[in-house]
Amino acid sequence: MRKSLLIGLIIIGTILMIYGLIIRVGMQGFVFAWVLNLMLMMCVYLFTQTLKPAFKSTYYNEKKWEKKGKIYESLGVNIFRKLLVLIGWEKINKKNNPVKKSLEALIHLEYVTKQSELGHLIIFFIVIPFTVFVTVKYGIVESLWLLILNLVLNIYPIILQRYNRPRLKKAINIYRYQQAKIKA
Repeated sequence: MRKSLLIGLIIIGTILMIYGLIIRVGMQGFVFAWVLNLMLMMCVYLFTQTLKPAFKSTYYNEKKWEKKGKIYESLGVNIFRKLLVLIGWEKINKKNNPVKKSLEALIHLEYVTKQSELGHLIIFFIVIPFTVFVTVKYGIVESLWLLILNLVLNIYPIILQRYNRPRLKKAINIYRYQQAKIKA
């Protein structure tokens, strides 16, 4: 009951903040696109932290078409990773989710990739209708910031999570195998 109430409040609060943003800034330009994405990141983070989904869906498993991450490498995921290091995001992220040499830490890190991917997917699908509306009402030029920031702040983070997760799963399996060998 408490969790449902919190989730309801987060959704209502998000809608009210978006409405206030539209009234205060309008729906055009960089400021709207930037603040919308950051606001949604904060709200979706609260949502996923409250919901704490189990992530049992096969959606999160590596697909054959991903070709062991080669498709993401061709889309520039390594450049995006270097950009995150350059701007300091990796340092902040490592502080919140330190990489330790333990099975629990690796499993937690894998969970965090799923949580992050879900959050960015939600934001991506919320930003799309705004992008369509701005495109129809004001033209494609006015929606460019929404398109660009949706790509950089949501699509690439999704790609990065899908790129990293199979490597984490491999490390988890190796760790489990080594522990089983030790116990045997």
